[in-house]
Amino acid sequence: MASDQEIRKAVIIGSGPSGWTAAIYLSRANLSPVVYCGAQIGGQLTTTTEVENFPGFPTGIEGPELMTHMEEQAKRTGTEIVYEVIERVDFGQRPFKLHTSKTEMLTHAVVIATGASPRMLGLPTEQTYWNRGVHTCAVCDGGFYKGKTVAVIGGGDSAMEEASYLSKLASQVIVVHRRDELRASKIMADRALSNPKIKFEWNSTPHEVLGDLTGKFPRMTGLKLKDTRDGSIREITADAMFLAIGHNPNSKFLGGAVATDENGYVIVDHHQKTNIPGVYAAGDIHDHTYRQAITAAGYGCAAALEVERYLTREGLA
Repeated sequence: MASDQEIRKAVIIGSGPSGWTAAIYLSRANLSPVVYCGAQIGGQLTTTTEVENFPGFPTGIEGPELMTHMEEQAKRTGTEIVYEVIERVDFGQRPFKLHTSKTEMLTHAVVIATGASPRMLGLPTEQTYWNRGVHTCAVCDGGFYKGKTVAVIGGGDSAMEEASYLSKLASQVIVVHRRDELRASKIMADRALSNPKIKFEWNSTPHEVLGDLTGKFPRMTGLKLKDTRDGSIREITADAMFLAIGHNPNSKFLGGAVATDENGYVIVDHHQKTNIPGVYAAGDIHDHTYRQAITAAGYGCAAALEVERYLTREGLA
């Protein structure tokens, strides 16, 4: 690893699809990037089973395997990988200074690619059936439940979008919402309410994930719901549960060093630039609309190309 006083041309914080793609492009531009992998090497895709919508894999690929391929490609093209977590940054000086619990790194340019984490319910049984019935992305995993009954947790636009999408695949979609009316916009709510394949469990929250543990893998079979009015418990049958209660961008470590919106997502322009020249962001750390591996990779590519142009323009390449 480089000494603390050596100034690196570009550092990427994060190792999901956006981070590895940025690394590959910067390596091929002979900029010798450094990737700080963070606490979850490979990002959210390492918690996904089969990925069927990433181009180039006609029979699908396991999420962890896809991330391993990206990491190996980044290594092969010349990326230096540091298996540490950036805990704080200093963008108020140049070169920028990045701190882990052990070391610090100086760099002329940074790509923030730390992603976002889906909000979970916090149920003990949630992890038992994670990716065996419990999911956070209908576009990613809905195809596994064609012709089955699935539940969507939430009442906002994201939940209605998930429910509408799943209604094209599942035999029935059950929306579980803690209130007696939706928070979603009128057009999204009306679309879901008028869909004959979508039913609603109002004034309810998931209390326990039910399932079968006797097979090779755990398999979700239903939910216990708690009534928010009287606390009573009832059961429903469901083969899967899709959480649509929001995401938390992994931006706290930045400590306000770059501009974020009210939810903590890093604000970028159409060239992946933050409000700090030389600092870029890519993937779910700024994208709260698509949240797909392929779009994250595209943002990573764009960020890397902009870093190359920035360094060349500043005479630092």
